[in-house]
Amino acid sequence: MRFLITGGAGFIGSAVCRRLANDPENYVLNVDKLTYAGNLASLKAIDNLPNYAFSQTDICDGPAIGALLREHDIDIIMHLAAESHVDRSIDGPGAFIETNIIGTFQMLNAARGYYESLSGEKRSRFRFHHISTDEVFGDLPFDSGIFTEDTPYAPSSPYSASKASSDHLVRAWHETYGLPVVLSNCSNNYGPFHFPEKLIPLVILNALDERELPVYGKGENVRDWLYVDDHAAALHLVATQGVSGENYNIGGNAEHTNIDVVRAICAILDTKRPRANGGSHADLIRMVTDRPGHDRRYAIDASKIRRELGWTPSKTFESGLAATIDWYLANDWWWEPIRQAQGFERLGTLSTKEAGE
Repeated sequence: MRFLITGGAGFIGSAVCRRLANDPENYVLNVDKLTYAGNLASLKAIDNLPNYAFSQTDICDGPAIGALLREHDIDIIMHLAAESHVDRSIDGPGAFIETNIIGTFQMLNAARGYYESLSGEKRSRFRFHHISTDEVFGDLPFDSGIFTEDTPYAPSSPYSASKASSDHLVRAWHETYGLPVVLSNCSNNYGPFHFPEKLIPLVILNALDERELPVYGKGENVRDWLYVDDHAAALHLVATQGVSGENYNIGGNAEHTNIDVVRAICAILDTKRPRANGGSHADLIRMVTDRPGHDRRYAIDASKIRRELGWTPSKTFESGLAATIDWYLANDWWWEPIRQAQGFERLGTLSTKEAGE
């Protein structure tokens, strides 16, 4: 199969590129604008493979995307490129509208033009796979409910609203123009190469640097955590075996409060990298003012993808978190340049020391 991956220099996109390119039967074209979170160092392991290529292209440039589709004879588009940070969307929603909505519109138009030029087997195997988030569904009560593929959309932030809009566009291009599409909505990802402004890498790296570990509100907000390589495996299945027009929820079945996640990281670091003063890393935790519109709880029902495509996560949250911490301890070559350039603080409208997902 010949894949075009948008946002392939990002966290999830780079995991997908690494997975696909490590199979010599695949060809992988990574298309990324290289904004602040795009990092080609995350592709170091596959950069010299003959079945991998990179193009620094903006997804809002529809003609350029169309030319790449034709030049590289693409079978499957996996559209991951997106602005994805809730705090940044609160501070500056314009970029989210441009990338997530206009960019998806341009991708769909380019895909439609390319698809209509295909024939025979090439046309029958073409797919446009749109990767989205569980945040489009809004939030759930702390003690009940779960997101299914039929849950009504109720986005709470500019980020989730922009992703909900892009989901609707993809479905419309399928219904109106017959574009063969599949969609997936995932829970919170974590793992190696995660940009340091997100909760888990932020806490790991702040703790190593003896900095405060800020947690929003009371830390009671609940997320379902999914190891990024498990997500990449699920995305591969959806893109190649998913039924056109269907959507698939992907979750790790690992719900934890934010404060429990932070404490778990501290406990592991207390063993693997003890503090010089002999205290616990948990002593660095600081509760800070909650961010606006902070969803209470996300929980994914992933029974459809398990039942229909045979996917199950390979890691528990405990094993995945330990592997993630080990990776950050061993790979300062990747995150140290980011620390030097951007620091470890989270963005937010109330305080630069706020934290969340």
